[in-house]
Amino acid sequence: MSLVTTAELIREAHLRGGGVAAFNVITLEHAEGIIEGSRRSGRPVILQVSENTVKFHGGQIRPLAAALNALASEADTSVSVHLDHAESADLWRAAAQAGYSSVMVDCGSLPHDQNVAITADITKLLKAQGLSVEAELGYVGGKDTQVTSAHAPGVRTDPLQAAEFVAATGVDALAVAVGSLHAMTAQTAELDLDLVAALRDAVPVPLVLHGSSGVPDNTMRAAVLAGIVKVNVGTALNIAYTGALREALAGSNKVDPRAPLEAARGAVADTVDRLLDVIGA
Repeated sequence: MSLVTTAELIREAHLRGGGVAAFNVITLEHAEGIIEGSRRSGRPVILQVSENTVKFHGGQIRPLAAALNALASEADTSVSVHLDHAESADLWRAAAQAGYSSVMVDCGSLPHDQNVAITADITKLLKAQGLSVEAELGYVGGKDTQVTSAHAPGVRTDPLQAAEFVAATGVDALAVAVGSLHAMTAQTAELDLDLVAALRDAVPVPLVLHGSSGVPDNTMRAAVLAGIVKVNVGTALNIAYTGALREALAGSNKVDPRAPLEAARGAVADTVDRLLDVIGA
């Protein structure tokens, strides 16, 4: 237990036909809450940091990664550290030394030929450093204005193209577009489970679902059974975190931030515990 690689956690989940949850970290309290939720559930977790979060922390990739590796090393469950949605070449090259065991090389918004070429080159570089690589085919919108609908033409991942993409790039996991969107605050996403199953049969690597906060619990269970292995969750934690902060700060004139942040950390732990029961069931 404690600090492991993302590849180990995904491989174990893939072999047993189940799912492993990857939770986005913004602050230290996010990470502490995620690990506490993992401890309660007894299930492993992936701590992941996005490029946007690196920018939030002044563009420094190492400090938060060092904290996450320290927390993971002392955890009671298996925990890995993953660099998510990395579009910058500087981050790709710095990931291994910063302490990440895996990277999502995010070129999904580029024209297909560029996505394939860049992903293949960076995958070779990262694998030589011992990292595993996730990439995206199709486009899961919601985090910007490029694609705002999970049903827009050309958004969904095509199984035949997915098989060709994996063969051409050598990636270890594939993020697919099957009906979810990033940043959804209500669980109203409708996943194409038949497409999930077709993608599972078409590609030899585990499938990743982004935008999982908007997926209803029963649909999430069905998606894992259909072939999703790595399940990314971010917005659901932020809803819990900021909700607890608002409640703790309401009507108070105290200036010590520890009590509100403790409430936020506890809300994250509760949410993680619940979602691990959904994703890992």
